[in-house]
Amino acid sequence: MKSSPQPTTGAPERERWGVSGDAGRWPTLAVLIALFAVSVTPTLGALVRGQDAHLASSIPTAIGTALLLGLVWRGHVWAWRVTVGLSMLAGLLVFVVGMLAALGGPAGWVVSGAGIAYLLLGTALVGTPVIRAFLDRRWAARKGRP
Repeated sequence: MKSSPQPTTGAPERERWGVSGDAGRWPTLAVLIALFAVSVTPTLGALVRGQDAHLASSIPTAIGTALLLGLVWRGHVWAWRVTVGLSMLAGLLVFVVGMLAALGGPAGWVVSGAGIAYLLLGTALVGTPVIRAFLDRRWAARKGRP
């Protein structure tokens, strides 16, 4: 039993997902950009407030995030799996931390919203048919299949 969906092996993508892979280019790009934006927003917010104490660790993290999401865009299955796993894990942790922080003020609700955003974006990479059809096409192209 496989733990995550595999690229299509024989059926045309329209039969498997009900949409063509070309239609998923922009939704996939939007989800990947949104994941990057949610990841770097705390760093940008700190910079706007003049807090640059954690900048040395935030820049490599942002670069690593951009590289990982770029690999998802280029069609690496392992990068997709890591991205989905990290977005689900981060979403749950950020949501719980936000709920605990919400006891002290409204800023916790914003943090919880970020956790929900991670969860929704990770779910979109897995469960949106147009995105999956696009990624399946990318995976097949990397494997040398038509």
